[in-house]
Amino acid sequence: MTAPVAPADRLGSARRRFDEAALVVLVAILGLGGYLLTLLAERTDVDAVLAPRLVAVVALFVVALAVVRRTAPAGDGTLLPLAVLLNILGFVFIARLDPHLAAAQTVWAAVGIATFVATLVLVRDIRVLERYRYTFALVGIITLLLPVVPGLGREVNGARLWVRVGTLNFQPGEVAKVLLVLFFAAYLVEKREVLEYAPRRVAGIPVPAARHMGPLGLAWGASLVIMIQQKDLGSSLLFFAVFVVMLYVATGRGAWLGLGAVLFSAGAVAGYHLFSHVAVRVRTWLDPWPVAEGQGFQLVQALYAFGSGGFSGAGLGLGFPDKIPNAPTDFVFAAVAEELGLLGAAAVVAAYLLLVGSGLRIAVRAERPLAKLLATGLTLILGIQTFIILGGVTRLIPLTGITLPFVSYGGSSLVANFAIVALLLRISDDTETRRAAAEAREHTTEGAG
Repeated sequence: MTAPVAPADRLGSARRRFDEAALVVLVAILGLGGYLLTLLAERTDVDAVLAPRLVAVVALFVVALAVVRRTAPAGDGTLLPLAVLLNILGFVFIARLDPHLAAAQTVWAAVGIATFVATLVLVRDIRVLERYRYTFALVGIITLLLPVVPGLGREVNGARLWVRVGTLNFQPGEVAKVLLVLFFAAYLVEKREVLEYAPRRVAGIPVPAARHMGPLGLAWGASLVIMIQQKDLGSSLLFFAVFVVMLYVATGRGAWLGLGAVLFSAGAVAGYHLFSHVAVRVRTWLDPWPVAEGQGFQLVQALYAFGSGGFSGAGLGLGFPDKIPNAPTDFVFAAVAEELGLLGAAAVVAAYLLLVGSGLRIAVRAERPLAKLLATGLTLILGIQTFIILGGVTRLIPLTGITLPFVSYGGSSLVANFAIVALLLRISDDTETRRAAAEAREHTTEGAG
């Protein structure tokens, strides 16, 4: 049964959807213009393959807008425009660097939009997902471990993240992180009171009972498996950090953050001394110049790109980002900084801050515990992943090989991120609809009184 909606809220929803559509149209125009500028900097004709595909993707974004208006009219109006902005910006630079990858990215964008639409249509009530929490856990763990299966997993650039089925290559970890967050949220809602219990203090800090630290230990062990077996530092950090912060949000106990920091530090130190690929990443981060012709080449080239970009950049299509290996994937932000300068790089960071801020606002406004924790976890995936890759490219932290959400080339990541946006929209719509219904009932009661 649909809750009654006040006329003022219907007006607000209509205005929200109009603003959302206007932003998407503006972003599409800017994206198409940027693509033409990039293309015409090198040639005088329009690519007969990429241009129609880009127009088709923009048309699919319009379809996504219509589905949002139909299925989540009260949802947050900034999430989809920001995702579209970052996605089209990524396409412009991928097309600049590798037209073949750009053509593949348009296909993945279409799959991502289809996933976005399917998620909104099929998931009408977040509470339904709670019933399948252990199924999500099982499927998530199996999916996460697929790359280590002999004959199925593939190692690319030193990390064993890929699975190949026929001609299709994908990263199952991108799907696993969403499934595991769904499990974490439902599990923490169920066990929240037990995990809040802290019977003793150490140095004045409440410490949870040892028997209740199993979930944290499990997450720590899983992150170590990812780091050791898959040689993937980024996913290891992302997985563990998301779970620890969700645990803190669920219980309100700062001790969980402290324990998480201790466990992460211990794992990082052990990894540095026991595994060569971890030590290489750290040494390259500390001083890439002695190995600038080898292991530090990518990072040094990225630093040169940042420096040559200056304040306003070299201009679309006028830089040399192709000098950076793996620029469409790991180092796409360096390409943005070179051709758009500090202004463009700051704009991209601002877009991510707005995206994460919107997700956290949805979490804060959510009244149901499951919705609050799920919105927090999904937003953390986007926020922490963005921090890890931007920090690595700018040499703030050791470099890890994960994708920049919506911008980097990567089909699995793009599909998973569009699913995240759809789930956040569903939570937002449910929260705002419930609030409007409560206000309508209160207004009716006051009128009757």
